[in-house]
Amino acid sequence: MTLETRRFGPPSGRWTSVGEDIPSTMKLQPAASGVRWYPAHESSDAGERLAWRFSPAMIAEVAKLAPGAPMIVIYRQVSSNEKRVTAVAFPGTASTPTYVNLTGSRVVLRSAAAVADVCGRADAGPVSESIIPAGGRAEVMDACWCCAPARDACTPGNKSGPGQAFLERCFE
Repeated sequence: MTLETRRFGPPSGRWTSVGEDIPSTMKLQPAASGVRWYPAHESSDAGERLAWRFSPAMIAEVAKLAPGAPMIVIYRQVSSNEKRVTAVAFPGTASTPTYVNLTGSRVVLRSAAAVADVCGRADAGPVSESIIPAGGRAEVMDACWCCAPARDACTPGNKSGPGQAFLERCFE
């Protein structure tokens, strides 16, 4: 399984390449088992509403940010029809790449250099590790990162940048 990064796309509901911001129609809506962000009146090509399900801890942190702030959803495709959020990042909200652990348990944050502007390559050099307690924060100075439960490992395949990223789930 690989991690993918997407930003919310244009009003057509189609996903676009990294570089798009959240549409101005982004709304916060209550759901039975958590809270969802979704673009109002947007749907997939199949007519389904585009939505991500977040924990109450994630919503509490995101609610502190300015409405309309650029947002990146980092997720993992876990099956052909299911994606799970790893983190939600807000570029430019911190001067360094800052990761906040909202998973509810300890996680390992690993980072490494990019090679030819590509993350996850075997020749990236040494990998740095930080254990982040539940509710804790860590900064990463390398260009690439990943997170996993504290007992596991991962390959730094996500690009980092100045701003905050709120970790929702770290996968094995």
